[in-house]
Formats: sequence, C-alpha cells, structure tokens
Amino acid sequence: MVTSDERLRGFGTQLIEVHLWLREELASLRGNVEGYLTEGAPLRELRTNCLTFCSALHRHHHGEDATAFDVLAAQYPELTAFIEELRKDHDLVEESLRRLEALVAELGNTDRDPIEIQREIDGLAALMETHFVYEEKRIVSALNALDIPAWHDTPPAFLRSDTPPPG
Repeated sequence: MVTSDERLRGFGTQLIEVHLWLREELASLRGNVEGYLTEGAPLRELRTNCLTFCSALHRHHHGEDATAFDVLAAQYPELTAFIEELRKDHDLVEESLRRLEALVAELGNTDRDPIEIQREIDGLAALMETHFVYEEKRIVSALNALDIPAWHDTPPAFLRSDTPPPG
C-alpha cells in the first residue's frame, strides 16, 4: 500500500522517470538513424520511430504547459519566471522536432544530405538534456510537494511514459 508521504513524493519522481524514458526513446531514434545511414535499415522504421518519439515529446511538453506549470505557478509564485523560461525551451524543442520530422519525411525523396538528420538529433539531444536537468533541479521538489488526487488516478500527459500511437 502506498502511504500518503509516498504519494506526495511521486510526481517529481515520475517526471524524472518520464525524462529517462524520453532519453531512451531518443537513443533508439538515434540508433535508427545510424542504422539507416550506415546499414540501409528500412526507412519506414525510421519514420515510424521519429513520429512516435516526436509525438511523445510533444505530448510531454504540451502536458506541462497545459497542466503542470499552471498548477506549480499557482502554488509557488516564485517559480513563475522560471516556468516561463521552460516554456520558451519548449518552443525551441518544438522547432527542432518540426525540422527533424521534415528531414525524415524528405529522406529518399530529395538530394538532401541525410547527415542533416544526425545534426538535428544532436542539437535536439543537447537542448533536451540541458532542459531536463534544469527543470529537474528546480521543480522536482515542488512537484513532490503537490497532492493532486486526480493525478494519482489518471496521470496527466506530462507524467505518461507510454508510447502514443503514430498519426
């Protein structure tokens, strides 16, 4: 049985777990890109993996923007400026995801250099890592202090680490 104290610590811990899962998904996508570029792995698998990863990261950040950040700002007004910086990071990540999806969609159809995909993934990985570490250092303890019973029953999008269906 989960105690009240364990529940109170759960949301921040779940956030870290989701970040770890997203890092693993990005590593998988990187592997698929490498396999496509060096071994001729199927383009369809790469496109599916890209779409799945991009959808999961978008869902996570959209969930933070639409749910978690407003709750945190209401309970911890001192985090408001920090939360706005995180939202700006989300915009940068979204731009990178759009570029990545476009590059993957164009593979096989143009003379575009496929190495651009690796560069975009490298940039996205650096941005994500900086963002995740920065976010975890500042809001995990605030999330752990929240008690929102509805989040226990149905985790919001930013706390989910399942793979959404493509499309």
